[in-house]
Amino acid sequence: MASEEASLRALESLMTEFFHNCTTNERKREIEELLNNFAQQIGAWRFCLYFLSSTRNDYVMMYSLTVFENLINKMWLGVPSQDKMEIRSCLPKLLLAHHKTLPYFIRNKLCKVIVDIGRQDWPMFYHDFFTNILQLIQSPVTTPLGLIMLKTTSEELACPREDLSVARKEELRKLLLDQVQTVLGLLTGILESIWDKHSATAATPPPSPTSGESGDLLSSLLQSPSAAKLLNQPIPILDTESECICSLALECLAHLFSWIPLSTSITPSLLTTIFHFARFGCDTRVRKMSSVNGSSQNSVLGQERGRLGVLAMSCINELMSKNCVPMEFEEYLLRMFQQTFYLLQKITKENNAHTVKSRLEELDESYIEKFTDFLRLFVSVHLRRIESYSQFPVVEFLALLFKYTFHQPTHEGYFSCLDIWTLFLDYLTSKIKSRLADKEAVLNRYEDALVLLLTEVLNRIQFRYNQAQLEELDDETLDDDVRSRVEQGQLQQQTEWQRYLRQSLEVVAKVMELLPTHAFSTLFPVLQDNLEVYLGLQQFVVTSGTGHRLNITAENDCRRLHCSLRDLSSLLQAVGRLAEYFIGDVFAARFNDALTVVERLVKVTLYGSQIKLYNIETAVPSVLKPDLIDVHAQSLAALQAYAHWLAQFYSEVHRQNPEQFISLVSTTLEAITPLISSKVQEKLLLSACHLLVSLATTVRPVFLISIPAVQKVFNRITDTSAQQLPDKAQVLVCRALSNVLLLPWPNLPESEQQWAVRSTNHASLISALTREYRQLKSNAILPQRKVQLEDTKVIIHQTLSVLEDIVESISGESTKSRQICYQSLQESVQVSLALFPAFIHQSDVTDEMLSFFLTLFQGLRVQMGVPFTEQIIQTFLNMFTREQLAESILHEGSTGCRVVEKFLKILQVVVQEPGQVFKPFLPSVISLCMEQVYPIIAERSSPDVKAELFELLFRVLHHNWRYFFKSSVLASVQRGVAEEQMENEAQFSAIMQAFGQSFLQPDIHLFKQNLFYLETLNTKQKLYHKKIFRTTMLFQFVNVLLQVLVHKSHDLLQEEIGIATYNMASVDFDGFYSAFLPEFLASCDGVDSNQKNVLGRNFKMDRDLPSFTQNVHRLVNDLRYYRLCNDSLPPGTVKL
Repeated sequence: MASEEASLRALESLMTEFFHNCTTNERKREIEELLNNFAQQIGAWRFCLYFLSSTRNDYVMMYSLTVFENLINKMWLGVPSQDKMEIRSCLPKLLLAHHKTLPYFIRNKLCKVIVDIGRQDWPMFYHDFFTNILQLIQSPVTTPLGLIMLKTTSEELACPREDLSVARKEELRKLLLDQVQTVLGLLTGILESIWDKHSATAATPPPSPTSGESGDLLSSLLQSPSAAKLLNQPIPILDTESECICSLALECLAHLFSWIPLSTSITPSLLTTIFHFARFGCDTRVRKMSSVNGSSQNSVLGQERGRLGVLAMSCINELMSKNCVPMEFEEYLLRMFQQTFYLLQKITKENNAHTVKSRLEELDESYIEKFTDFLRLFVSVHLRRIESYSQFPVVEFLALLFKYTFHQPTHEGYFSCLDIWTLFLDYLTSKIKSRLADKEAVLNRYEDALVLLLTEVLNRIQFRYNQAQLEELDDETLDDDVRSRVEQGQLQQQTEWQRYLRQSLEVVAKVMELLPTHAFSTLFPVLQDNLEVYLGLQQFVVTSGTGHRLNITAENDCRRLHCSLRDLSSLLQAVGRLAEYFIGDVFAARFNDALTVVERLVKVTLYGSQIKLYNIETAVPSVLKPDLIDVHAQSLAALQAYAHWLAQFYSEVHRQNPEQFISLVSTTLEAITPLISSKVQEKLLLSACHLLVSLATTVRPVFLISIPAVQKVFNRITDTSAQQLPDKAQVLVCRALSNVLLLPWPNLPESEQQWAVRSTNHASLISALTREYRQLKSNAILPQRKVQLEDTKVIIHQTLSVLEDIVESISGESTKSRQICYQSLQESVQVSLALFPAFIHQSDVTDEMLSFFLTLFQGLRVQMGVPFTEQIIQTFLNMFTREQLAESILHEGSTGCRVVEKFLKILQVVVQEPGQVFKPFLPSVISLCMEQVYPIIAERSSPDVKAELFELLFRVLHHNWRYFFKSSVLASVQRGVAEEQMENEAQFSAIMQAFGQSFLQPDIHLFKQNLFYLETLNTKQKLYHKKIFRTTMLFQFVNVLLQVLVHKSHDLLQEEIGIATYNMASVDFDGFYSAFLPEFLASCDGVDSNQKNVLGRNFKMDRDLPSFTQNVHRLVNDLRYYRLCNDSLPPGTVKL
């Protein structure tokens, strides 16, 4: 024993040294190597067994268990059976002897090691593994230990990692399923007996004065007075040991429910028991006791009891999240819902001492979270199933959900509840769409609930009703997690306040869709009240020496004004959000409501611009000035939302009553034009510009150009002496003015469009906007000084951003609009092409120029004509030499790469063009890709440029298939006789080679994109069936895809890779099974010939997709498993 004793002492001192804070990293590495070498020795486990039974040092125990874990999971195959028997008998004995004294993390690790043995050997060599666990659970002394073993078994055996063969995984699952009924019965028994034992001793509290009122709803929910009575029993007070056992039992149930199917083995008595424990979470008395008694032990106890409620809710949610419910289980579900709603009612019950909110604040936060999860699952997964049960009172449930939502103690909790209402409203909307016949009946059932919801959500966004909560919301910092889609698909971050408002308005909008009249009559009066305050400010404006001043100074008045303005701003956003519900089929029916709104909005915007509230002096400038600007900006934005309504008004009604329409539009323009100035704050300026763009683009009234206000804007923009607007505003105003001249007027025939006059006007507009830019051509060739270069860059940037935007905005319009646009731009485009070579080394300028050309190619290539397009492409091809490409990609960072990417994007547009026009460019495009760009990026790990290059190669193939495969009519008539002629074979092979190479690289996005491209080429052009692919490439690709699966490098794409493998193999199943598979297995290293035979036998010769992909995943899993086993065998082991 001396050597074991000595080893133990040495190990203890090494461990202490390793974890000592003075030990250097160098020394730690030495110790680690020493320990690893010791663990690798055959027979090291014997020492470890001795260490475990003889030491008190946690580090030593943990190390010894790690040695066992490694032995069992990686080297078990090579361990002699005598040793295995010894380990199987010693470790459980050790656990039984010491489980009470071991630290919990050592005990749990030891349990896991024993379960790992069961994972390998049960039932064949370790037949009493599971019966031992059941015995431990049944013996009162070892119940907690048995439950830990059970939970670990569920975790490790039901969903094992990949170090087992598929057959073994299936066997284990089947073995465990056989035990489910017994296990659930045991767990039910444990929980029931603890509850009953302690219930008997719990003192019955005096009847509560409010208990009578809830009887009716309860009995309607529970359908049986006895069940209600059961759930009304007082909650027992558990001792610490019982509490611990219940926690473990509930944890086991939660894990078991995560993988066992719903079936009758989950009995009603088990469900009822779980619900009993869920009550621990909503019992505020628990908290009270602990705080009254004051001792810290009691408060810990209170938290523990709260935790039982959380665990019980976790079990319920595991069952709830299963969508597939067998018929016989539906009744149980109904019972579960009834019991949970009893709890919900308990949580939201008001009595004299408590408001609902203060009750919720007292509950454990994680319990509230679990409860909200439950409600979300109920509405999203089961509501459609349960709603049809006449005995389930859905409307009463909504009343409880309403109370629960609007008394949430935290903002996050409130957001989560709004999500549940959104799910409910979506459910209702889709139900009504699918059952239009009884639409009225459905709506009548829920009308009251929806109107209540709408009113309350609207109150919640108003400072008038909810000031305390709203002031807590942060309106400064942008939140990284919350991204919302905005115009042009860009991502925009939101502040907490914006998110709060946006989510609330989504609920308002969904109610509006269902109950338009109610929603409107609820919202409009509230908006009206706040508007009165705003419109009444005029009487407080006084003229002072420096300008206008708002004569409201008392602190209380300023605060009230601040709240009213914030509310007005929110309500304007709400009114804007509802614009879509006034157009289309309902235009006529809701015309008067919409007209009222639009007239109010026009009045408000004009009022704001006329009395210049944005420039007014106030008593509290840091608060009131931003408020006034925001209201003005929001009124313009809300009006912009009604642009589609105005357009429909213009086309349907204006003939009978044009005056009303003309007056709305002209007044709006009077409100906009004073704001288009560099002196106005940007937020307000941009709102005005966006509204102007919408009038020009969406509404398009024929008289727009003749309104003096618009002519004023024309003069301001084309006057070079006026101070330039900020870039964004300049771009928007130019887009609006260009569209006024270019877009066809609605409701008028072609002959009345006045194209000649508009064309002349457009040419002079563009000419004025590009004057400085066009003058650059003459001195572009001369070397420029630094200052001069910067000025030139500014001119290029400003002009191109305006031109690019103008082209983009008409790219989808009629040919006539595009023709006029190109005529006006022609000279500027030629200037750009002439300037391009001079700036080839300034990647920021090249980037902007190529953006402009890309937009031209996408929108106006037909108008540019073939000769000029050829000239542009040729210029680019000449400029982007191998050296220039290398410089851009390798030395200029992200801007350089962007330049190359845009160039490739332009080529993508070119190669997609139908017809023969650009076909002559194909050879030079392919050679640019394969001989110049590809060699530079192929070996770089960075994903830059690769995605664009492969998209270009895909487009070359997809849109120019005949360039490679000449399909003659004769060949297609004599299917199968004549093989298609192949041309440009070397280029095709090089492209395919590049695709193959991309699958060997770690970039998962590129892998996914390229796999999709190959699959698309196969669907559309039968790529995999082509002779050249079938005979020389097919199985190379299959091989690469299988290797990727074996290496687990792109695991997220398992399914896509499986399907692609099937599509390739299905071209030649005979070749796959007879030649490829045996060759693939023969080339696999790390497995012996017997294992290869088993792998081959297990790959059934199925020819349907599901079975084939299952076989592929089985092959991959088992191949990895065999390698793992073989790597862990001691050297020289003889395998039979």
